[in-house]
Amino acid sequence: MALEQRRGLVADQHRTIPMAFPRIFSLPQPLLGFGYLAAYVALDWISFIHPFAPYGITPWNPPTGLSFVVVLLFGQQLIPLLFLAPLLADLIVRQLPFAWPLEIVTTATIGGGYAAALIFLMRPAMRFNPSLPSMRDLFFLLLVAATSAAFVASSYVGVLIAAALLPARDLLAAGLRFWVGDMIGIAVVAPFALIFLTRGRIPEFSRERAAQLIVILAALALVFGYAEKHHFQLFYILFLPIIWMAVRGGLEAVTVGILLTQLGLILGVQLLPSEEVDITAFQALMLVLTLTGLMAGVLVTEHRRTELQLRLHQDSIARLARLGSMGELAAAVAHEINQPLMAAGTYARLVVDALRSSTARDGAMVDTAQKAAAQVERAAEVLKRLRALIRLDQSGRAPTSIDRIVKETLDLCQPGLAQHNVKVETVFASDLPLVMADLLQIEQVLMNIVRNSIEAIHEGGATGGTITIKAMQADKQTVAITVSDTGPGFPPELVAKQMPPLSSTKPEGLGIGLSLSRTIIEAHGGRLAFGGSAEGAVVSFTLPAAA
Repeated sequence: MALEQRRGLVADQHRTIPMAFPRIFSLPQPLLGFGYLAAYVALDWISFIHPFAPYGITPWNPPTGLSFVVVLLFGQQLIPLLFLAPLLADLIVRQLPFAWPLEIVTTATIGGGYAAALIFLMRPAMRFNPSLPSMRDLFFLLLVAATSAAFVASSYVGVLIAAALLPARDLLAAGLRFWVGDMIGIAVVAPFALIFLTRGRIPEFSRERAAQLIVILAALALVFGYAEKHHFQLFYILFLPIIWMAVRGGLEAVTVGILLTQLGLILGVQLLPSEEVDITAFQALMLVLTLTGLMAGVLVTEHRRTELQLRLHQDSIARLARLGSMGELAAAVAHEINQPLMAAGTYARLVVDALRSSTARDGAMVDTAQKAAAQVERAAEVLKRLRALIRLDQSGRAPTSIDRIVKETLDLCQPGLAQHNVKVETVFASDLPLVMADLLQIEQVLMNIVRNSIEAIHEGGATGGTITIKAMQADKQTVAITVSDTGPGFPPELVAKQMPPLSSTKPEGLGIGLSLSRTIIEAHGGRLAFGGSAEGAVVSFTLPAAA
């Protein structure tokens, strides 16, 4: 367990869950339980708005989403807290609205319903992944949430009706509000928290993210800025920024957009007079918006992952094809060189025999020696043509931006980065010039360096890690790119020798990638250098700036 946590993994029975913050999950269980109970009560207090009668039937229940997250990530040993948390919330937030026997029944209904659902979802046969990497995982989460919320809502309201605390005519209205509130709480909170805690990534703030936020705020202002009859007609404007975020950022981005939209919606409802808005109808529309955004986001994420896998497969196929071509080339070269070398050997033996014979003639020996020399020259010409054949082609060089090189390389390396929980930071100097380079060749160099950093960080036993890529203008004619990581670094003897050809720090490495990278950079007129310290390895190379 300790080794798995150092590598960013938490094992739970038959599952191994990647964790972005393993220190949190290594805390003592009593402390984790206390934190969950405190957060549950705080969220229940914040979201206790527009209740149906004096009971805990509200249009948004984020504590339910928190319960899903805690059990799915921390394991079934925390399930007993699902029974205690609603009881504490009723005691602190609503000052115990029921008599103790009824209170026990209602909290047991809530805790038991969701505990059974989570136990079912976490069965090994379900193969559910809490990091939600696929449509299947998201679908099962939402399906189990919808089914369990429907059971809990109908049971809870049925208990209140049986106790004569609600009239029977309120069964549908109260049950619908309860179901919508819990379903919204799970669909909005759970995907966001699961993705953040398992992947550790929130979309970086950029101009596009700022524009998306502005559009969300503008849409909310339009929804709440008109008379009551226009609220629901204008609500569909909120679909625009959500779909935008899903298409551009995938599931990670859209979960943030959905959470911000829900918070803005609740704030808007609080600012309006209660009689001007049907909060249940609003939340039903929000549920539709949430499901649409999540489905669109996971589809985009899966599509991008498929594209990356396709590119990786294409790269593998290309490597195999090159290896096949190299085999054919080696056979052809061996055949071409073998013939002149055999002929040269034959002529050399004739010279030796002639020298040993008393009948040797100077003219014949000279002629034979010349023929031997001609065959050796033929073999040298074959090697010369081979060298010209494998020399790096310069026809593909063109002015290229460093930003494009780095972005496309990181796209190719993304599966490895995600698998080992390695983050990448990029620092580019302003007004960087274009470089004269072959895009594919330089991407190959940078990909070799980044993959080596990922493997070094992982093999070093660190929990995640960071790779920093910096680009700056060394002088008017040169741009320098530096890649540093938080791995164990290079051995000092290799740094001192600046990595001799075909050397490698990997136990089974051949050093071919490193030698190829140096050859590519030097063919571009640049220089590849190695360095580092106790904080990790540093690899830098230079490229000529485009005129």
